[in-house]
Amino acid sequence: MNLNRIDLNLFAVFDAIYTAGNLTRAADILCITQPAVSNSLARLRDLLNDPLFVRTGHTMSPTPVAQNLIGPARQALELLRTSVLQSREFNPEVAEKTFQFACRDLIEASILPRLIAKIEAQAPAITITNYDIDKKQVVNALASGQLDFYADSETLTDQYLARHKIAEDRLVVVGRPEHPAFSDPLTMESFLTYGHIKVSQRQDQASEVDIELSKLGHQRRIAMQSHHFLTIPSVLVKTDLLACLPSHLAKHYNLAVSELPFALQPLDYYVYWHVSANEDPAHRWVRQQLIDIAQAFLSPPLNQHAA
Repeated sequence: MNLNRIDLNLFAVFDAIYTAGNLTRAADILCITQPAVSNSLARLRDLLNDPLFVRTGHTMSPTPVAQNLIGPARQALELLRTSVLQSREFNPEVAEKTFQFACRDLIEASILPRLIAKIEAQAPAITITNYDIDKKQVVNALASGQLDFYADSETLTDQYLARHKIAEDRLVVVGRPEHPAFSDPLTMESFLTYGHIKVSQRQDQASEVDIELSKLGHQRRIAMQSHHFLTIPSVLVKTDLLACLPSHLAKHYNLAVSELPFALQPLDYYVYWHVSANEDPAHRWVRQQLIDIAQAFLSPPLNQHAA
């Protein structure tokens, strides 16, 4: 038997004929035409090399092969029905599933821990993983199911990606506590006096800060470059270097904080997922938890001169 030829719909027709004992009544059960039932029966007979039903008066009587097949067929159909129902419903208390995240910086430090705590309380059998991924691989990873969520300030455009803005933040200047640059309101002169830590994914990639400074005719001295915001605070507390961090990330650390001495566009953070997961109940539930936590935590930041 060629398993590639098996059509599960044929076994639903087989079950209906076995139950009804008549092609017309089977068609009524399935809400299809009698010729469609006859065609399905012919295909199943060919597949199994057995007549399955023989006419006895006005009744279709099952053959021994059909009698042996009906039990497993009904079990398989019931399992399929149950699986379909479960895929449409989601009970977080008993659900067992792993969700793959790729989040960086603000989301990883501020939102993900709160999401995991909430899931642990409401859905203890759900597992969250978070790993780094090259931006070029995100779309394929989401499409293949290797990745469930991608969250960052990066802007991705693909017809098969859905997104939701979960946060808005702004960059602030940070340095070690008691840093002399923060003794008075931070000026452009003070900002440029000290060396800086630049955050960039690539060595030759200009940051938004440096692009804006160039427009204003200024250039800061880069003393260190990092690909990740989370490594910066441990360097700042041991040096007189400055850095520009998202405000909601900066407040996690014991650092001096000031507004930038020039205007810069806010940071928008998005969560992305593949459109195929739009209506998946489990995915929707986790997605909503993430959105709710982000909205609750990321209230508008306070303007402050120093922390």
